[in-house]
Formats: sequence, C-alpha cells, structure tokens
Amino acid sequence: MDFATSDTRTPLGAQADNGLKIVVVGGFGVGKTTLVRSVSEIRPLSTEETMTQAGATVDDVSGVREKSATTVSFDFGRITLDARNVLYLFGAPGQERFWFLWDRLFTGTLGAVVLLDTRRIDDSWYAIDRLERHGMPFIVACNDFGGPRHTPAEVRAALDLDPHIPLMDCDARSRESGKQVLITLVEHVRRLSAAPAPTAEQELV
Repeated sequence: MDFATSDTRTPLGAQADNGLKIVVVGGFGVGKTTLVRSVSEIRPLSTEETMTQAGATVDDVSGVREKSATTVSFDFGRITLDARNVLYLFGAPGQERFWFLWDRLFTGTLGAVVLLDTRRIDDSWYAIDRLERHGMPFIVACNDFGGPRHTPAEVRAALDLDPHIPLMDCDARSRESGKQVLITLVEHVRRLSAAPAPTAEQELV
C-alpha cells in the first residue's frame, strides 16, 4: 500500500469509491493537529484557537507551557491511498472539557492512532481506555519531542499495552513519518479483519 507520492496538495478527483475514516487521539498538546497538517493532501480544516490566560485555569498546561493555540472541535485532513480508496483523517481535541466530542468522532471510524508524548505517558490512558471500550482497533505512535528516550518495552509496560497492538516512533512534523503511522494502522486493521473469529469455547477461556 502506498500514498500518492506527490507533495502537491491538490483536491482529490471524484473517482474514489471508498472513504475510510481514521481518528487521531491523545493527550493535550501531543501533536495531533501537527500530524493531520503534515499528511493531508488538501488544506486541512483546523479549529485551533488562541489559548488565553482564562483557559489556563481550565486546562492543565503544565506540560505544554510553550503551546499558544489549541483545537476546540476537531482537525480534518484527507489522504489518497490509491485510485479507489481515500482516508479521511480527524484529529480529536485533547483537553478534558472537549472529550464529549470523541464519541461522535468515533462513529464509523476504521481505527485510531493514539499519539503519545513519552514525557507525559499518563495523559494517554484516557484515550486508550475509550478506544478499548469502543472495541476500536488502534496503534500507538510516540511523537518525538526530544528529551529522555524510553524503550518500547518500557512504554508498553507503562501503558499496559497488549503485545499485538503496534507501537512505533514518529515525528508528527514529517509527512513521510506521518504516512508510515497511517499505513501501520491500516495494515493492523487489515490483519485483524482477516483473523478468524474466536469460537465460543475460546471466548470462555
């Protein structure tokens, strides 16, 4: 599977038959908007607003003090997979006061990317819990913010992540890196859909 290789961001034609929806979730300030912007082949729709001092009393900005804008609804981008398949990419807001929007964004979703800042691993617990409750396939991508490095085993242990869930490093600013994240998710969903359904005896084990 490959994305369109041109970096020219032009609107898609009308030939695509299948629209596949993906959601990017994660804690506040982990790079969800940046990821959507970097991979979208159209000018992405963004609902970022300038952060104010009043908002600092509502949102926990202790780990993102350099952040000056925040998503208040969702981000939207679009990516061509091939002549017949298109990804619609939604970036969910990370602040707790906007979590009520997540259930609507999850409707009709193929799978999700949990974007992680390894300096603030605990901020991703809520996203993983919600996805597991919805029974939605997901992968975890560790966005590179510099600082101390954690091994995959350390991240898996901190998140109590099942061994079958893909875990990878990424740079949300890089289009190529973002494309690899989405390819990994789509391939993960394909593997799950191809796996045989468990028998009743297996479910009871």
